[in-house]
Amino acid sequence: MSDELATTDATAEETVSADSEYKMSVTAKIDEVGPCKKHVTVTVPRTDIDHFYSESVSELGGQATVPGFRVGHVPKKLVEKRFRQELTDQVKQRVLMESLELIAEDNDLDPINEPTIDVESLEIPEEGEFQFEFEVEVRPDFKLPEYKGLKLERPVREIADKDIDEYLNRFLNQYGEMEEREGPAETEDYLEVSIKFEHDGKPLSEVNELVIPLRPILRLQDAEIKDFGELMAGVKTDDTRETELEVSEEAEQIEMRGEKVKATFTVKSVKFIQVPEINEELLEKVGADTEEELREEVKNILERQVTYEQRQTTRSQVLEKITESADWDLPESLVTKQVENALRREILEMQQAGFSRQDIQARENELRQQAISSTRKALKEHFVLDKIAASENLEVQPSEIDMEIYYMAMQQGESPRRVRARMVKSGMIENLEAQLRERKAVDVILEKAEYTDTEMKTPKENQVSAVARSVCSSFASGAGEEEEAEADKE
Repeated sequence: MSDELATTDATAEETVSADSEYKMSVTAKIDEVGPCKKHVTVTVPRTDIDHFYSESVSELGGQATVPGFRVGHVPKKLVEKRFRQELTDQVKQRVLMESLELIAEDNDLDPINEPTIDVESLEIPEEGEFQFEFEVEVRPDFKLPEYKGLKLERPVREIADKDIDEYLNRFLNQYGEMEEREGPAETEDYLEVSIKFEHDGKPLSEVNELVIPLRPILRLQDAEIKDFGELMAGVKTDDTRETELEVSEEAEQIEMRGEKVKATFTVKSVKFIQVPEINEELLEKVGADTEEELREEVKNILERQVTYEQRQTTRSQVLEKITESADWDLPESLVTKQVENALRREILEMQQAGFSRQDIQARENELRQQAISSTRKALKEHFVLDKIAASENLEVQPSEIDMEIYYMAMQQGESPRRVRARMVKSGMIENLEAQLRERKAVDVILEKAEYTDTEMKTPKENQVSAVARSVCSSFASGAGEEEEAEADKE
């Protein structure tokens, strides 16, 4: 399938040079070469090339400094001879820029990424027309599904004083002091360990000085130890424990997918956190005037988490219904490139809801173990929600971004200014805006839905210890880890 774009007649839309009223004309042949991918062949007539060449000569002639001539009075032939390379580069740049703008205006390509053009290898001929080709990934073309009046189940839960007490205790842990455990390790103690991974009897990777909370499950980025709590129960300093685990089928290192690996843990120390008392100094640190105000903020966080769980549950129902017809394929290259973006959006959603770094890391590691399939699903959902947002004219206001940053800062015990600076530096601020736009699209669907309320299950807390480490690599590479690293630098 291919489309032809011709702009040679007087009725066609024409692009205008940034420097004059000159009206450029090109021909573009567009072919589908795969899922969400187009191959574009552009032909630029000689008249356009000559125009930009003449324009560039005039500009350089008016600015060039050449011995023996006043500025603006250098002969054209001398300009062409002396600045041959500059002219060639400038003309090529203008031809490409103008051509791409015209194609974007006259064709509904809706690119996802910048087109792949090897500019250095392109050469404009001295005579005749100029032709170049490129490929570009585009958004899928699909019919918007019916999203109004969906029938959904909505879980509900009241926040009790017990819930506030439990969360407040976990929240205050980040302000507590680590102390040595004299006896055997207990649940929720912190184990400082080194880990050696072996495959087929040969060293695979090694992690040193890693601190892990003692919980039932240990989740790495490409594997999981489901009996970690049992394995490490009652350990003391200098104890060694061994186990076998299986690398995820979607691990980054393809050759290690599904492979059995031996893990040896050596305990360097066992510590626990002494939870601090709530006093004026602590209240000042967390930005609250009184304990009652702090408890109210905690209640707000828990209510946001309930809202998050409601949104996730109803959202999954919504997305299942509206993506039933999303049977279009996505190129593997696009999915691979979007893995980090998909992870960042999930992390932002949980940060906004007030989840701890451990909870967020656990979810990130879970997604990394299913990186390709989860990202493919997330991308399809994104394209559908983005189209709904466009249909409903939904936009994100700066004040909405400010509010989300405020809540994230409150949960992390930091200033909003610092959180914003870190997000801007890491590039996550763009993910935040996109994620908020998607949320608005979901909210529109939810506003028009019909609900049946069901009782929300009490969440199981602290079941998973998650670390930003991979069995197949000794280096941290998590999106959540990047956030912490940036925080440590500031």
